[in-house]
Amino acid sequence: METIKNYLEAMFANLPNTVEVKNAKDELLSMMEDKYTELINEGKPENEAVGIVISEFGNLDELAESLGIATVINQEDESTDRRMLSTDEVINFVADYTRRRFVLAFGVMMCIFAPIGPIMFSALGETIGFGRIELVGVLFLFVFAAIGVGAIVFSAFMNNEWKFMDKELCTIDLSTAEAIARSKSENQMTRGLYLTIGIVLCIISIIPVIVLDTVFSSGLSFITEGIGPSFIFIGAGIGVLLIQMSSAKDAAYSKLLSLNDVNTVAGNYEPVKKERKNYVSSAAKDIMSMYWKIVLCIYLIASFTSFNWGSTWLIWPIAGVLRKPIEKILCADRG
Repeated sequence: METIKNYLEAMFANLPNTVEVKNAKDELLSMMEDKYTELINEGKPENEAVGIVISEFGNLDELAESLGIATVINQEDESTDRRMLSTDEVINFVADYTRRRFVLAFGVMMCIFAPIGPIMFSALGETIGFGRIELVGVLFLFVFAAIGVGAIVFSAFMNNEWKFMDKELCTIDLSTAEAIARSKSENQMTRGLYLTIGIVLCIISIIPVIVLDTVFSSGLSFITEGIGPSFIFIGAGIGVLLIQMSSAKDAAYSKLLSLNDVNTVAGNYEPVKKERKNYVSSAAKDIMSMYWKIVLCIYLIASFTSFNWGSTWLIWPIAGVLRKPIEKILCADRG
């Protein structure tokens, strides 16, 4: 019976969310349930009963006049069709979107890790009295930065197969929307945990420097000037990764729930009623779509020009805080 209900939802998904359509949908569901019960009572297997019901009541064009929605169907035929995403497509989109966000976050983390090499080997060189070993640290910096930038660039091409969702009108049925909304709600605890741990790591990353500097105040410079400062970048890098990953699945769920037209039956669901963002211009939309790449460029330019790696990492948490306000300013409906 659940299969019949899902099929019915797909049939009415793109029709206007009016009382007339709702009544027709309820009437057709009642007819399908009665037929299904009748077939089961006759001893038909469940799968066979479902197939007979769908074949008999599955053509809305043939039933439109008897249901009193012929005019609505004709108007719908003249409008632009929406592509219905299957359950498998929805599951694959969430998985691919999350994977892409991880690769992006990993790239950012590697860029933040990059200064660890020069810091560690510079301190080691001073400790053992061999200054040229600093060149190994510089090599590590460029390798980590190259891996980070490569991962960020690669992430931009990972979801090309889903570009059609931005170009075509797509939709999901009501049962799928409900399932996505439940998953989004269940994911809030995990999202909050990732976000909290990420922020805490960014804040406490300075503590090892203070502790080691206090304990080894008259000891090894390698520990106070090498290991201690390196913990700042380790904590900040992992923290930024967790902060970005915290909203990965949530963003994918929101994208799917925003596909439906709020004026259709499939859009008659509260989480779907969130309006799409309308930017003041195409340039504003491009800026927000490339936001983290722009932040990366600012970070690298500021770091390589000032060589103040101990402070430039703060660009990442600051960028995370500023993203929402900037987005609101660039939205046409900011009021």
